[in-house]
Order: sequence, then C-alpha cells, then structure tokens
Amino acid sequence: MTKLEAVIQTSRLDAVKDALHEIGIEGMTVIEVRGHGRQKGHTEFYRGREYTVDLLPKLKIEMVIGDSLVERAVQAIATAARTGRIGDGKIFLSRIDDAIRIRNDERGEAAL
Repeated sequence: MTKLEAVIQTSRLDAVKDALHEIGIEGMTVIEVRGHGRQKGHTEFYRGREYTVDLLPKLKIEMVIGDSLVERAVQAIATAARTGRIGDGKIFLSRIDDAIRIRNDERGEAAL
C-alpha cells in the first residue's frame, strides 16, 4: 500500500476529484493548508498599504491506495492539477505497512 499526498491549487480540486473517481478512487481526505514553494508568495495593496502574502492557500489531498493504482492516481492528479504555471503543487508517495478498519478489524488492502 502507498500513501499519496498531493498539494494542489484550491481551484483544481473538482477536476482532481473527478479524475480520481474516473479511475475508481473514491476515498480521500482534503485539508486546507497554507505554504509556498519557489514562488515565495506575492505582494498586495490593502487600503493604500503594501503587504506580503508569503503563505498561499493550497489544498492537501491524502489517500492510501493499493500499489496497483499508484501510477494511475499520480497521472490523474498531475494531469488534472496542471496549469503550467508555478505553484501547481507536488505529489508525495510513502510506503504504508498496514491499515486497519476500526469497524470490523479488517487489515491490509481490504481495509481501504
């Protein structure tokens, strides 16, 4: 099993969810986060004063999936989230040793 974490632009969530549903992935956790990468934020003016917005709003999608779906999920997210501009996001993959469904103690991929 693999844990997939994707940090994407907030405007791309619906496209990413639709792409994941098309390949059969329905379970995911979506978290509102703030951060920056190479773009380092930007400056804005509010009531005549300039200020720096250095932590930009993003969404983090987390899911644990079977190894057979990993490459298809990565491709679906990358394609749906890509705008071609800086700040499109990142995808991180981690190995998961076990998963346990609390309701009935199922383990492994059956618990997903």
